[in-house]
Amino acid sequence: MINFHQYKTLTFDCYGTLIDWENGILGVLKPLLLAHNTNLDENQILELFAELEAELEIGHYIKYREVLKGVVQKFGERFGFEPTAGELNSLADSIQYWLPFPDTVEALRALKQKFQLVIISNVDDDLFAFSAKHLEVEFDQIITAEQAKSYKPSLNNFRLAIERINLPLDQILHVAASVYHDIVTAKCLGLSTVWVNRRADQEGANTTKKAESQSDLEVPDLKTLATLSLPKQ
Repeated sequence: MINFHQYKTLTFDCYGTLIDWENGILGVLKPLLLAHNTNLDENQILELFAELEAELEIGHYIKYREVLKGVVQKFGERFGFEPTAGELNSLADSIQYWLPFPDTVEALRALKQKFQLVIISNVDDDLFAFSAKHLEVEFDQIITAEQAKSYKPSLNNFRLAIERINLPLDQILHVAASVYHDIVTAKCLGLSTVWVNRRADQEGANTTKKAESQSDLEVPDLKTLATLSLPKQ
């Protein structure tokens, strides 16, 4: 068990950790694919999304809206259809409707009483602004891929966050659902980490590439993290 008393700031991944992006993604891609006579199960869709997104985020930086358009385009190339302009924008346009996990808002409010809260997210500033409204807490810092001009798991995104937070590394705790995007890199830079393993009781693929790293703590959800980290009343 880690000592929560040593930390002043919690840094969070957003999508998949705070916001239920798998349901958001499936809500767009399942009907889109069916409209083009392509019937994939949910795990197949999520696994291919993870593969295509990772490909598009490597190399020269493009905004996340363009990444998501590219994902839809590549689905079309893979299964032999040409997406319409509306379909190309459908994933990015849907982000404003993606909702937090049921435990997210209450847990963030509780954690805000003790810690500074910071976002480190692979997203554009304007797209995160939609999600911020759903999260209902004021974050002390928001670091996006658009600001960093790179995507996690790049070291650059975390280094930018650490610079802005301006605290010793041992006072920062990173919280994320993706081992590939977050836990590996955060550990590499010397940060303590909490893996929010929301899929612990689920089988099949998910929306992040596979990776291995040992987090300092594993929890099934944010409610558990809040309970463990806050003093008992």
